[in-house]
Amino acid sequence: MGVLTVLLALLSALGNGAASVLQRRAAMDQARELPGAGGGVGQALRHLPRLLRRPYWLAGGAAMVGSAVAQVGALAVGRLSVVQPLLVSELLFTLVVGSLVFHRRPGGRTWLAFVMLAAGLALFLVVADPSHGRATARNGLWLPAGVVLALVVGALALVARAVRGATRAAALGCATAVGFACTAALIKEFTGRFGGGAAAVFTGWPLYAVCLVGLLSFLMLQVTLRAGTLAASQPALTLGDALVSIALGWVLFGERVELGLRLLPEAIGVALMAAGIVGLTRSPALAEGWDADTTGAAARPAVRPAVRRVPGGGSPP
Repeated sequence: MGVLTVLLALLSALGNGAASVLQRRAAMDQARELPGAGGGVGQALRHLPRLLRRPYWLAGGAAMVGSAVAQVGALAVGRLSVVQPLLVSELLFTLVVGSLVFHRRPGGRTWLAFVMLAAGLALFLVVADPSHGRATARNGLWLPAGVVLALVVGALALVARAVRGATRAAALGCATAVGFACTAALIKEFTGRFGGGAAAVFTGWPLYAVCLVGLLSFLMLQVTLRAGTLAASQPALTLGDALVSIALGWVLFGERVELGLRLLPEAIGVALMAAGIVGLTRSPALAEGWDADTTGAAARPAVRPAVRRVPGGGSPP
């Protein structure tokens, strides 16, 4: 793994973590003002003008733009199956930024769960050592891959409509993860065509596919952030993005992971990831919703207890 690739990927992870926290804060502020609003992409579009006037949301948007720029740079010089898994460090950045924004310090078990999840994926990535693949996907692979990804997102969306609370947030997080992984793969395809000159870049379909899929993923993220706490959605979003990206790197770009004698440490890495997820879901700090109350002392008298419970469960605002 090149130093530049790692640095750019970590900068992208920092931007992603900050964006998730800041936009979650903005979504919860809006939930208190519009407690009876419904969820879904349609509602996200209708309420987007209100969000655009919120400083937290704008700061999160700026962080997301910076993250996207760093991600494009990382994918231009590195492998998809390396860059996206490195973004698991977003969980640690989310924890740090969230502690500052929500004024609640997570306990030791919460930190341990995040570290185990990040360390497990990092161990798997280092041991698996994804190989260099093609700069662009082989002809004919994108269409069937796109159909499969669309069906997966649709199935997860149906599951999210049938459940509530943390399960809904996790399902939406998984759907958003698929969208982000697909966006990253499209960026890889897009940057792989830089050698053909400006004509190949601006007349080819990947640029416009990145814009479309990226926009849909962005809207899905807004729905996800309104569906429940970061404790429910963020692990599914981050881990799902990494794992789907590894699969897309293998299918589309021919990137391979090492097996054989490395299978045991890879299994240990997977076990650490599983333990981190279990520890996260059982953490008292996160189970109580460490981001469930973002009001300051001056604002608390105006918030009814029933409204404060909305972000942690039930229908999203």
